[in-house]
Amino acid sequence: MRDAVIVDAVRTPIGKRNGGLAAVHPVDLSAHVLNALVARTGLDPAQVDDVLWGCVGQVGEQSFDLARLAVLAAGWPESVPGVTVDRQCGSSQQTVHFAAAGLIAGQYDVVVAGGVESMSRIPMGSSISAESHPFTARGWVERYGEVLPAQGPGAEAIARRWNLSRAQLDEFSLASHEKAAAAQDSGRFQAEITPVPAPLTGDSPLHVDEGVRRGGTLESLGMLRPAFDPQGVVTAGNASQISDGAAALLMTTSEVAAHHGWPVLARVHTAVLAADDPLTMLTAPLPATWKVLQRSGLRLDEIGVFEVNEAFASVPLAWLAEFGPDGTDRSHLEKALNPNGGAIALGHPLGGSGARIMTTLAHHLHATGARYGLQTMCEGGGQANATILERL
Repeated sequence: MRDAVIVDAVRTPIGKRNGGLAAVHPVDLSAHVLNALVARTGLDPAQVDDVLWGCVGQVGEQSFDLARLAVLAAGWPESVPGVTVDRQCGSSQQTVHFAAAGLIAGQYDVVVAGGVESMSRIPMGSSISAESHPFTARGWVERYGEVLPAQGPGAEAIARRWNLSRAQLDEFSLASHEKAAAAQDSGRFQAEITPVPAPLTGDSPLHVDEGVRRGGTLESLGMLRPAFDPQGVVTAGNASQISDGAAALLMTTSEVAAHHGWPVLARVHTAVLAADDPLTMLTAPLPATWKVLQRSGLRLDEIGVFEVNEAFASVPLAWLAEFGPDGTDRSHLEKALNPNGGAIALGHPLGGSGARIMTTLAHHLHATGARYGLQTMCEGGGQANATILERL
């Protein structure tokens, strides 16, 4: 029976908005991680059946099937195709799902999944405007009214629904930075990062994630004003950072990996999708997690690490309240949740985030010896992917 395994996974450091990667064209940033896979594995690019690439802002420099352009910019053979995927923030996690499905079905033998977003060069929301957006469709208006969904108010709604305080959000955010700083200091990210050299950045090479803040305090976070509701709890300090970055995963079957002598990081054990209220937008990781556990046959206590994307601190905190309200489960989940920090500290380059998190998850399993890891993330339109990886 065919399976789907991850041979290697690599990412760029995550650059802050207008930071170290702002000068890099997103096609070139994508090509950089594609060629990093070649350098790390000895892959012959002519073997690749497809490149599946996530990107949210598919306008301007990120338009015209960015995946195909990245293949060509990388110098790979013209025979290698590429397709660009948009499932909002889960775009590149979805590419892993598509790649796994294609491998198991026999449509692929070797495939690359990944994604990119350059939010410095293509600002969030560039594809819509107040006068021209998809939420004017008659069916949408008849069902939901003249409402333009927004993540910030959704994050506030989640905080109210789960009775999450400003202090809880700020404490979680401070911990995200502390965990990310500890991961940097201990070298835990070294195996997954490919530095971006000066010829691409136009300045100094970028070796580490730029968004990690050291020496922060709850007092300094508490001074920030609410970003969406004057009486609210969501601030720039407890939300994900606007970022630039790319990540790529080389995927194949166990049989093909053995044939080429490629060691394997992990197997895609289970992959599911779920959806929920499109206006609150950010709650679908909850049904997605229930669904992936049910389909996998695994229990929460069998999962060694959980990656729940930190779009806003209220999202993983609601997830934690849902799955670990008290007792030993709570203790296990708190310890296993985002152990190397998350998007609040590392950044959230939309279309690249799913692959970035999957890269971190696969390497974490390999480094720690944990058998299973679960990844889920909220997405525009009230959707979520959930994936369980198994270390082999």
